[in-house]
Amino acid sequence: MSAATAERPAPPSPPKRAASAKIVRPPKRPPVQYLPLPPGRQLLRRCLQMVAIVLLAFALDVGLLSHLQHAVAQQQLYNGMREQLAAGTLPVSEGDVDGVLLPDGVPVAYLEIPDLGLREVIVEGTDSGTLMSGPGHRRDTVLPGQAGVSVVLGRASAFGGPFSRLQELPPGSEFTVVTGQGEQTFRTIGVRYAGDPTPPALQSGQSRLVLQTARGLPYAPSGVLYLDAELVGDAQDRGARQTTVASLPESDLALGVDTSTLWALVFALQFLIGVEIAAVLTGRRVGPRKGWIIFFPLTALGGLWVAAQLVRLLPNLL
Repeated sequence: MSAATAERPAPPSPPKRAASAKIVRPPKRPPVQYLPLPPGRQLLRRCLQMVAIVLLAFALDVGLLSHLQHAVAQQQLYNGMREQLAAGTLPVSEGDVDGVLLPDGVPVAYLEIPDLGLREVIVEGTDSGTLMSGPGHRRDTVLPGQAGVSVVLGRASAFGGPFSRLQELPPGSEFTVVTGQGEQTFRTIGVRYAGDPTPPALQSGQSRLVLQTARGLPYAPSGVLYLDAELVGDAQDRGARQTTVASLPESDLALGVDTSTLWALVFALQFLIGVEIAAVLTGRRVGPRKGWIIFFPLTALGGLWVAAQLVRLLPNLL
């Protein structure tokens, strides 16, 4: 070994790593223990939840679903009316071609008001459930265009609100109504409210059409609006009528309320309450979150069912 090699200095030793800083972790907090609510408060909470569900479903039904339901019903009625017009079987009286009394909801006329962009199939009957499909012809009056006074009721806000703009139609405006006796042209006389003078009595062979709807704020009727119109031309022959003013149910009058389906509301409430009880019992076993996921579709269905029955108990011109 040479002297140069012997005198070579040894390589420096690697620097020592600094001791890593200790990570100080906060002490674990004990889980929060929630005390169960007393049975009385649990019942109150469930009742408030049911009320909130029904109110939300009611607003959804009246504000959105009712308009969709009206549009679908009108398309179906229009298709059926076209077939009857082509076959010459569209009713011109309160009975069909065989003399059988017409049920509520069958098409009897087609109303078109160009100034309002209104095109609606008129059905027979004027109770709350019938007016969900479109304007309804009052049974104790003649059909539009026949000799006498014909009355047609229509909603102002819900279910399409077909008559929501009647007050915008100025006097002298013309519109048409198609029935089984052909196309009839009417000229508006004017709009009136309760207490205003009515048009003069009809002379023999004349025809008048009165369109009725609710007045006031949307979804808050405060009275009845009347639009009078007279037939341009000769009136058609009157069809046979079995219903009279005395026999017409009050639910078929303007702003009438139909309570005949109150039993359906009772069943709908029982269904919703049963779903809530089942959700509570299931939530105790699988947890409230899983229970809510399982029963949410049934709860929504029950809420919509209750809301649909509540709408039937509201005034028919709403």
